[in-house]
Amino acid sequence: MAHAVPIVGLVFSLGVALPLAQSPALGDVARKESERRKTQDPAVKVYTNKDLPAPARGRTAEQKTDADAPPLESTTTGEGAKSEGEGKSGEATRDEAWWKARILDAREELRRNELFAEALQSRVNALSRDFVNRDAPPQRRAIGEDRTEALNELSRVQAEIDRGKKAIADIEEEARQAGVPAGWLH
Repeated sequence: MAHAVPIVGLVFSLGVALPLAQSPALGDVARKESERRKTQDPAVKVYTNKDLPAPARGRTAEQKTDADAPPLESTTTGEGAKSEGEGKSGEATRDEAWWKARILDAREELRRNELFAEALQSRVNALSRDFVNRDAPPQRRAIGEDRTEALNELSRVQAEIDRGKKAIADIEEEARQAGVPAGWLH
């Protein structure tokens, strides 16, 4: 029986330490996401038929709407290049599919940022608990640095969330001023 306590302690320590060692650090995940966003060009996006939902089947010719028409596909993405559906003024046709895709992209980006912020907040909370419970100064310093890094990343993501909310509000206001039916943005 005297040996049961150390064995239980060893098994418990391995049970706690093993999952922590296997999961990537949130700071690493945040850095990778930040690098991915830097390489992504948000201004250039080519929409194809695959990006849009299929039109409802069984409609008569009188019931078909402009949304049922095939979407316009841009053949070039360079600056100054015009797609087939652009008018003389250089603006693309802003139909229902265009507005829906635009608002859905903005909402999806906001949703991703909010999830990332929740994960970062969980990381900050865990690092704060760990910092308080450590006695060794080198470990506390390393945890403190990780916590500071996570807090900085959280601040950056919160700023992106605010920009995303403003972008959605701007899209909705632009649509209202353009006379777009409310159903196109939902």
